[in-house]
Amino acid sequence: MKADTRGVVMGDIGAAGELGRGPVVPNVRAPADDKSSVIDEFLSSAGVDGAAVLVEGEAGLGKTALIQSAVARARDLGFQVLSAQPNTAELDYAYSALVDLVRPIDSAIWDGLPELQRHAVDRMFLRGSGDSGTPTDERAVAVGCLGAIERLADERPVLLAIDDMHWLDASSLRVVSYVARRLTGRVGVLGATRGRGPEFFSWLQRAGRPAQRISLRPMSLGALHAVLSDHLHRTFPRPVMVRIHEVSGGNPFYAIELGRALQDGAPGGIPLTSTLAELVDARLSRLSARVQAVLLAVACAAAPTVRLVARSVESDVPEVVALLEEAEKESIVELDGRSVRFTHPLLARGVHDRALPADRRRMHRRLAQVADNPESTARHLALASVTGSPETLAALDDAAELARTRGAPAAAAELLDYAIGLGGDTPQRHLRSARHHFDAGDITRAERLLDTAITGLPPGQFRAEALALRAMAAVLSQGYSEAKPLLEQALDHSGQDPTLRARILLSLAFTLLSLGYLEGAADRIEQAVATAESARSGPVLSQALGIRALITLTRGDGIDEAGLRRAVDLEGNAPMQIALRPTLQYPLLIACAGDLDGARGRIAVTQQQCIDRGDENEITFALFYSALIDIWSGDYSRAAKAGEEGVQRAAQLGGDTSLFVGLSIRATVAAYAGGVEDARRDMAEALDAGRRSGSATLLPLAIATLGFLELSVGNHRAAVDTLEPLLTVSAMQPRSSEILTATFLPDAAEALIQLGRLAEAESIVSRLESNGARLDRPWMLATGARCRAMLAAARGDLSGAVAAADAAIEFHSRLPMPFELARTRLLRGQLHRRARQKERAATVLRAALESFEALKTPLWVDRVNAELARISDGRSADTILTASEQRVADLAASGMTNKDIAAALFISPKTVEVNLTRIYRKLGLRNKVELAQYVATTGL
Repeated sequence: MKADTRGVVMGDIGAAGELGRGPVVPNVRAPADDKSSVIDEFLSSAGVDGAAVLVEGEAGLGKTALIQSAVARARDLGFQVLSAQPNTAELDYAYSALVDLVRPIDSAIWDGLPELQRHAVDRMFLRGSGDSGTPTDERAVAVGCLGAIERLADERPVLLAIDDMHWLDASSLRVVSYVARRLTGRVGVLGATRGRGPEFFSWLQRAGRPAQRISLRPMSLGALHAVLSDHLHRTFPRPVMVRIHEVSGGNPFYAIELGRALQDGAPGGIPLTSTLAELVDARLSRLSARVQAVLLAVACAAAPTVRLVARSVESDVPEVVALLEEAEKESIVELDGRSVRFTHPLLARGVHDRALPADRRRMHRRLAQVADNPESTARHLALASVTGSPETLAALDDAAELARTRGAPAAAAELLDYAIGLGGDTPQRHLRSARHHFDAGDITRAERLLDTAITGLPPGQFRAEALALRAMAAVLSQGYSEAKPLLEQALDHSGQDPTLRARILLSLAFTLLSLGYLEGAADRIEQAVATAESARSGPVLSQALGIRALITLTRGDGIDEAGLRRAVDLEGNAPMQIALRPTLQYPLLIACAGDLDGARGRIAVTQQQCIDRGDENEITFALFYSALIDIWSGDYSRAAKAGEEGVQRAAQLGGDTSLFVGLSIRATVAAYAGGVEDARRDMAEALDAGRRSGSATLLPLAIATLGFLELSVGNHRAAVDTLEPLLTVSAMQPRSSEILTATFLPDAAEALIQLGRLAEAESIVSRLESNGARLDRPWMLATGARCRAMLAAARGDLSGAVAAADAAIEFHSRLPMPFELARTRLLRGQLHRRARQKERAATVLRAALESFEALKTPLWVDRVNAELARISDGRSADTILTASEQRVADLAASGMTNKDIAAALFISPKTVEVNLTRIYRKLGLRNKVELAQYVATTGL
């Protein structure tokens, strides 16, 4: 692509979820004169509903100038500006850029955050960071910053401006990316970067909308001449300008440095063949040694202030200010109150690189002596060392622990890696570093460190911890099968530490459960509970009791409600894996017992806690299970909202788990709403995403939905084929038939009965009946009795069928699942019709019809209407419109398009076409014109 006159290229960044992912839309050219208009347009959009822009370009092309211009313009427009300009010296410091970014936010806004978030933010700011207690979760810092920025935006528009984003420290990058993807309202996000492609910053978006991209290109000769005239207050002859342009490649910073090196507009002093680094070095060399010493302190410090620099060079503040003002006159640094910074990152790099290594180490030693926090002290000590002294290694260990406490695992890992690199490469330090890398999401690095640590650690507690953590990493990278032998080895090395043994036993039990080894899981979880009891470890015991309840339920031994309540009471705020959190397990288990209202209330509380913590995985799973309870309760509109939220989360955050949750919920709602093709399409995509994510425990619920859909459209053979894999696995646990794990059993039984495979259906029905009676489960009893009625009718035992159907309706009085009750009423009406009890049949069928219509389940409405047609005036059901066909016919006759009809009835245009085809066939018509005439003449 040829550079434009002034070098601005516009485009989009794909709205991907994770760092380093997402497509990049090809650039669209725009002349540089449009830069100001582009920024004005960006700020205009940001002031209404938000916007995002990424400025790209190599060093010296004017990114900083563009950012500064946008910041000034935003302030003129009344924006609250939050800005940061990270540098290389800050790259390894936890939250260094984030603290600069959000520092201007008023304390009253921070004070309004939930306690968990406020505490996390206080630690981020190093306010009370030395207190004891559970380490801060980085996600709580992120969600706290998000909440504060959105509260600020309620008062006036906000601009987040980050220059040199490629120098963001790891902790700040993770929080800023979290915030940017979730911001709503009047917030603009403006970033500048070089050296990394836009794919790395694919998180830079607003509510799923991709960022606009401005790529700065080299300047034209005329534009470069204007820049030099403006900055150097002189002009150059055209031949000199041509040569400057040629050597600088159109880079304005390089050109300015070349211009400074020329005398009287003619080649002299520094030749025009000099590199930019040589020019910067020559410019700095003209400064006095005292000024250069002061500048080295500025270059080595993460957040230099005049006082810090003075202390580091052992001078007083007035003298240092005078020296810095000399550099300021040369446009090398600028003073801003107490702070001092270089006018360009290349100057900072030049100062750093031209200093001798011994001088740099000496400066870092001085900075370590005057640093105001343990992390700065430790990093300067490390940079001042060739090998690690005991003092330096101890400082790095302490700083890593502080970073961990502040919720910055990436920074903690970097500090320990410094220590390892300086010779402190003990297996114990490898283990601690691996744990921090794991918490920061760098699984590959954690695995490498753990493999080294395991080899070097002697048998005992530390080796057990390393093996257990390696197993957790294996679950994420390879699966539970790889984790099982690692956990068994860890258990062998756990010794007599009861808390460690309990944690390993807990993980092993859950792994065995996930692999389908129920008996082994039950044995290990009992050991875990007993060991956690002896250790008096509340969080571990909480998780063990919760998993024991889940295993007990899965085995078909009922609900340990007392154990669950105790697990919830012990949970507290300790960090836990989502699968091990009792507050999420409890609602699901009591829902199995029929307490859907109680389950919904509890899961709503859990969902809000997840939001407060910023735990995306937990929010996703809570969303899924909340929607599942809504579907069981017949609240499909609420479930549909959860599905759309899940799909939106997948668009914003990426990740297959979020996509699976959103699509599977949406598909299930579509299946009930009669959107057959929509349901099939969404569920196919959901299953693909689910398999990629490894969420094996959720897949059966999705497959069950497909089986239900085939049953709903009367395709019984396809229903059985779809559910066959679930039936095979389920048959191995005949005592287990809870709705959570076996919701498909009644649908499978009904489809088998319709196919005449009564013996196979009998085993399922008997299982539902016996387990329901043993555990007193209304869902098992009601659906088991309904299926028993179908079986009896299929065998010609009409009286037995009626008795079973009546029993089913009685069981439904304890089960708040209106759709299942309507299905049972439909069956009862069919039995009345077969007994030639037309009036009783009509009464029961109309009750079923009323329920199905209220629930907006048209496929089942059609079933009831077909039954009512059979007992009406003797007309064939093939000539009578169903309720859904009637609604489509009315709207079509009024002149509405298929698309408008679909929107009005919340169905797909394809479903409208299918309904119209049936209407034309039943009424002997050919098109909408004839339909409109038919309605007008017959009053249909």
